[in-house]
Amino acid sequence: MSTSRRTVLAALAGGALAGCSASTQTTGAQPASSPSSSPTSAPPSASPSRTGKAGSPRPAGATRAEILARYGNAVPHSWGFDAPGVLHRLPAGQRGIALTFDACGGRGGSGYDQALIDFLRKREVPATLFINSRWIDANPAIFRRLAAEPLFEIANHGTRHLPLSVTGRSAYGIPGTRGAGEVYDEVAGNRAKLTRLLGSPPRFFRSGTAYCDDVASRIVTALGERFASFSVNGDGGATFTPEQVRATVGAAPAGSVVICHMNHPEGGTAEGIAAAVPRLLASGHTFVRLSDGVRQ
Repeated sequence: MSTSRRTVLAALAGGALAGCSASTQTTGAQPASSPSSSPTSAPPSASPSRTGKAGSPRPAGATRAEILARYGNAVPHSWGFDAPGVLHRLPAGQRGIALTFDACGGRGGSGYDQALIDFLRKREVPATLFINSRWIDANPAIFRRLAAEPLFEIANHGTRHLPLSVTGRSAYGIPGTRGAGEVYDEVAGNRAKLTRLLGSPPRFFRSGTAYCDDVASRIVTALGERFASFSVNGDGGATFTPEQVRATVGAAPAGSVVICHMNHPEGGTAEGIAAAVPRLLASGHTFVRLSDGVRQ
């Protein structure tokens, strides 16, 4: 592991809980989010590719029974940010930088950093927004507007914001999913909600804390999404000062996937991003949504 990678991981360890609040996990698998608890129509001004027919389209991918049959007895061999197939950087040769912002939901994590989003709009900086099911429930009108804007790509940040494990491993004190069935529930619950609201399923998934094991990563792939991690921890789980965000994001090289948060307006993320982005643009960098940088 390179020195820069160790620095990124250490920074995340110091701030993950502040950016994405801990979930309450109870015994047994939890049901997917109820359609009645969330917005029920696709964004009115969404592009044709993201707006489906009326109703609730079923996302493509394996069923829960198929996942249990295929992965129910699989033994993981890794845990962290580096499972095989996980996206950390844009493909070789890609010169853009992908800014990604998590909206984690739950108690203490359902805020909205309007200053951050307004800055991205003003400067026409594209970004990928990883949105948790609970955040959508808490901010339905805001979600609809964000989903309707071509500047932003909506991605899956899970149903209950859990680390993705088939053995119940924890990260930063947050208990992980406990088996292939719960991995399915965590991914597919919010995937179904996003598919219903957007008209098409999301391409990318990031778990709560961004932790996963290699079996869980394969389940994400089987469900039709790709697990997206990061190469630059931009705001330390929304704990960085504006100057720390500016320095960290401002040093991101071409091809970086930057993780920050959009659910803590009291943090330093918005001010730091507003300072870092103009410098990056002035030095010749460009910004892309993940789907623009990762074609397959």
